[in-house]
Amino acid sequence: MSSQTALAISAAIPSPREVVHRTRGRGGGPITRLMSPSDLGQYLKPFVFLDLVDAPSSIASAGNLHPHSGIATVTVLTEGNLRFDKGDWGTGLLDYGGVEWMRAGSAIWHGDEYRPDSAARFKGFQLWVALPEAMEMREPEWQFVEASGIPAMGPARLIAGAYLGERSPIRSFDGLNYLLVTLAPGEAWTYETPEGHEVGWLSLSHGSLVGADTYHAGEMIAFDRSDAPIALRAGPGGATFVLGSAVPHPHELVLGYYSVHTSAANLQAGEARIAEVRHRYA
Repeated sequence: MSSQTALAISAAIPSPREVVHRTRGRGGGPITRLMSPSDLGQYLKPFVFLDLVDAPSSIASAGNLHPHSGIATVTVLTEGNLRFDKGDWGTGLLDYGGVEWMRAGSAIWHGDEYRPDSAARFKGFQLWVALPEAMEMREPEWQFVEASGIPAMGPARLIAGAYLGERSPIRSFDGLNYLLVTLAPGEAWTYETPEGHEVGWLSLSHGSLVGADTYHAGEMIAFDRSDAPIALRAGPGGATFVLGSAVPHPHELVLGYYSVHTSAANLQAGEARIAEVRHRYA
């Protein structure tokens, strides 16, 4: 790549979306915590928790059974693969473009659904989403959708939600979009934010992006409250990232250790239910 081309790629793209927060998270080893319900999740709710995981696939064999209530978790890989198996809920291969959606609802235990497949390592994101009040105490459910079942729109995969006439098969809820995007070096892409989706953020797994500034792998970027477009261009090495947008969650976050609810009463009911159903999953 010529120096002139590299310079052109590195030039900032004028964008109506202002960056209000940038973080590289905290933690060491295979897991970096980029957002928690007690910090950036307060601004970006219903998106309340995000981990970037870069680990040997063997850790999937160890199992880590733990409970949740009031939330959904969304797991996507940006590199490598894992075999998932949850019996009647589904079996198959999770790799780039595939999705695990687990709606904890009233209470669930999970952490034993993955095993290594052909890749020695994997990299990806686990996201927590605060559920709407009408969904937070429903019965739990899992969905595993392999990559072939997820809509692709150019460089983007629609992990959850509805966008540009497409709808993900994931049974999330209206007013929330989540995309996985890979851009070639220098490729430009604009997210046309749906009306009312004033919450917006992205996080990079690989490469770099140019927007109002240059963003790098391992960073999470939170945008201002607006439904204006998000204009981006990949840096010289390309870019792989996730992007979320949503209608703002209207409730205060009531937090337990593994749970997020809209009220203290629902948190109390969720934690009681966690204890009640443990025998089903242990």
